[in-house]
Amino acid sequence: MKSGPENGLALLLRALAFAAHKHRDQRRKDAEASPYINHPIALAEVLAGEGGVADVEVLAAALLHDTIEDTATTGEELRAQFGRRIAAMVEEVTDDKALAKAERKRLQIEHAAELSAGAKLVKLADKICNLRDVAERPPAKWDLERRREYFDWARQVIDRLRGTHPGLEAAFDAAYERKP
Repeated sequence: MKSGPENGLALLLRALAFAAHKHRDQRRKDAEASPYINHPIALAEVLAGEGGVADVEVLAAALLHDTIEDTATTGEELRAQFGRRIAAMVEEVTDDKALAKAERKRLQIEHAAELSAGAKLVKLADKICNLRDVAERPPAKWDLERRREYFDWARQVIDRLRGTHPGLEAAFDAAYERKP
């Protein structure tokens, strides 16, 4: 892959198109059932706009972060399309859906500190966006207790990432302050 702003932009657009195609039939759990692709776009926007992250591979990983977990996409497919580093970051933030939900959540907390620098940024952006969504447009079937539990669990994950990016950590803390 060549370096340079044009190629970086092309990579991001290709990642966006790939993610949009893979998530094309998915909706968020909010009352409006908004298009799922809005979530990965929000992550990339938080990273670039609020975090000043300019690493196009991290931004591409943000766009692709749920493709393995929530679609039929494989790590091999991501490696072939986007390279080893992007695929590795996506794999690092992917939960194993074969495990029980409680175990997946426990493992996210346990493994957060071990993530690569890029994957930590993606994880931070994901939790920022999720907290904002739960506060502003909560999943339709989530009661107040479940929303509060999500906030507290997300904080446990992010507390294991502290020191990664002070600006994004501050954005997370601000989102956490909106705990229902």
